[in-house]
Amino acid sequence: MKRYPMFDPPEYVDWKPASGILEEYQHTISRDPERARLISSLSPNQLLDMYAGMVRFRLHDITLRRWVKQGILAKAWLGTGEEAVTIGNVHALDRKIDKVGPMIRNAGACHEMGLPLADMLREYLATADSPSHGKDLHVGSMEYGVIAPVSQVAALVPVVAGIALAFKQRGERRVVLTWIGDGATKTTAFHEGMNFAAVLKVPAVYVLQNNQIALGTRLDQHQAGPFTAWSKAYGITAFSCDGNNVLDTYAATKLAADLARSGSGPAIVTAETFRMGGHATHDEAEAREICGAELFEYWGKRDPIGMYESWLEAQGVSKTTLDETEQKVIAELAQAEKEALASREKNMPKPETAIAGVYAETAAAPAGKWSEPESPKAGSIRKTPSR
Repeated sequence: MKRYPMFDPPEYVDWKPASGILEEYQHTISRDPERARLISSLSPNQLLDMYAGMVRFRLHDITLRRWVKQGILAKAWLGTGEEAVTIGNVHALDRKIDKVGPMIRNAGACHEMGLPLADMLREYLATADSPSHGKDLHVGSMEYGVIAPVSQVAALVPVVAGIALAFKQRGERRVVLTWIGDGATKTTAFHEGMNFAAVLKVPAVYVLQNNQIALGTRLDQHQAGPFTAWSKAYGITAFSCDGNNVLDTYAATKLAADLARSGSGPAIVTAETFRMGGHATHDEAEAREICGAELFEYWGKRDPIGMYESWLEAQGVSKTTLDETEQKVIAELAQAEKEALASREKNMPKPETAIAGVYAETAAAPAGKWSEPESPKAGSIRKTPSR
């Protein structure tokens, strides 16, 4: 993949596989026979689709980073270095029927579920034709099976549990997957949602994405025990994976999704990865001070795209094929950016639309049924804030 010195982390700019990295990569995907079987069953097209997905994710983030430098955006939240987690997870699902609830750093889930890149970029630009019609930069669209997140981390854990419960009650063999960062495992919503999902044995997959830092707090500063121990607290089956190895992530997620789909209850996928930047584009220098050069160097050698690209070449995939795949994605991003910027020029929301979709309209109960003071007349419309 082409590298961009102005936008890529410095560890990625001249990336080449360091000694032992490809051997480590191969060992990871062959050490477990069941996972190795799943990986070996992937077709050439599936393997290339995952490569395209990671390149698409990286270039989406580079587009946002460039917009920040150009003054189009104030800042952006990126998933650079964590692409293999999201892409491996989503490609292990049945994308025709399953649903996902990505957090903002899992933007790759949106385009891999089919949501147009132009719409994703429009969401950041708050245009009237963005999925939220200009109200939120957290992108989602139920048309594509993508549940839009909110700013509060882990807030989707109970939401996903509820959706999975609906699948179970309707007898549908579907699963719903969401992501939780290492810091978000310390929230109330995480624990309540996980307990609910475990007790009711709903078909949900929870990806605990340990990127080693929660805002400005390193993992060792907010967790004393092993990160993989969360599953024991709730009696949920867990699968650990190398979050920078897209194939290992794919296989672990496929096992977890198959388990949840079978009626055995929820599953956890614990993915070890690293965010090669700050919490957002505004604090990248601080992130390097907090985590230190040694940590960035270690994970910089394990660029998920670089390792996978090298592995594919070792399996006989030609550089020409990889380059052609990348060029298609580059063209796709260029067109999406063009469309999104055109919307910014010609299709911004009108002020009067600010409250549209914010309130839910419900018919009031017949007069006399409730003892509320000043209850509305029968048949009138009551407006209540939508949560």
